[in-house]
Amino acid sequence: MLKRFIQKSFNNAAIYAVTVVVVIVSLLLGISIGSLSIPFSTIIDIFLYQWFGTPLNSDIPTNLVQIVMEIRLPRVVLAFLVGASLALAGAAFQGLLKNALADPYTLGVSSGASVGAVIVLFFGIQLPFVGTFTLPIVSILFGLCTLFLVLLFTRAVERKMSVETIILAGIMFGAFFSALISLMIALTGEELRQIITWLMGSVAMRGWNYTMMTLPFFLIGSLLLLWNSRELNAFAFGEATAAHIGVDVMRRKLVILTGASLLTGSAVAVSGTIGFVGLVIPHMIRLVCGPNHRLLLPLSLLYGGAFLVLADLAARTIISPRELPIGVITSLIGAPLFAVLFFKRMKRKT
Repeated sequence: MLKRFIQKSFNNAAIYAVTVVVVIVSLLLGISIGSLSIPFSTIIDIFLYQWFGTPLNSDIPTNLVQIVMEIRLPRVVLAFLVGASLALAGAAFQGLLKNALADPYTLGVSSGASVGAVIVLFFGIQLPFVGTFTLPIVSILFGLCTLFLVLLFTRAVERKMSVETIILAGIMFGAFFSALISLMIALTGEELRQIITWLMGSVAMRGWNYTMMTLPFFLIGSLLLLWNSRELNAFAFGEATAAHIGVDVMRRKLVILTGASLLTGSAVAVSGTIGFVGLVIPHMIRLVCGPNHRLLLPLSLLYGGAFLVLADLAARTIISPRELPIGVITSLIGAPLFAVLFFKRMKRKT
């Protein structure tokens, strides 16, 4: 028993060590590569100068410090937070719904958040006191309202709120909100390009303000899900079994749904619709590391963030100096990859 515990701890430590290296390298690549290439050593010198007050190398021009700290670093950090949010929410939805095909868009939260953003763009709304942050704030509120509408509808239909009913309600609300988006796109004029660009997803030109705005939602949502990793393991055996071993099924289900929806709504609010991150990343990690959510959730968070940083890097360098929407890159990578994973899984079952 002790030998097995030591071996398991060693394996987990090795997995986390590799993951940390992957994350650090992806972040450095995201900052380094662009219209102006910046060596890793220069980036580290700038970080030490900015954060710890060490002398700056005289060969490093001052404008390079501004490029790293004010342009590339906030973009990379925001891409990491968005990718981490979507992947972590996807892992939670898949665990709670016991369906590897579930993702952050299953409950219609993403569609609801998108409706909020499109309404702001369509009508040119700007709320007092929040100004330019009207779009993300309204988007987050619409995403959360969508979750509560889904839960209220599910509760009215079925008091025990089974997973199957929640999924069906989410699909219904998601379809309705997608229709609203299509209607507004059909009626729009000069705002069409702005709406379409936002819907395809991007983290360009957001800055530290957007990063700081989404950070509280990321922290709260992540803590709620990581705190309930044991309960997600219990849900894998069914709600009846989870209740039998002492899990407050209704309460934990609501907490997990709220946490995942906070992550999804805040990610969609600042970046637009970015598909397949919450679907593919948790699925791949589950295939490699198993279904234990105590390992699956943090790894999904870290690899999801690293993946979106690299996807954003590809989006802004493939046809430089123009940029592709990041949602296009994630779909081009995610759709074929998931098709292969799904095909292999079905072949194993047969």
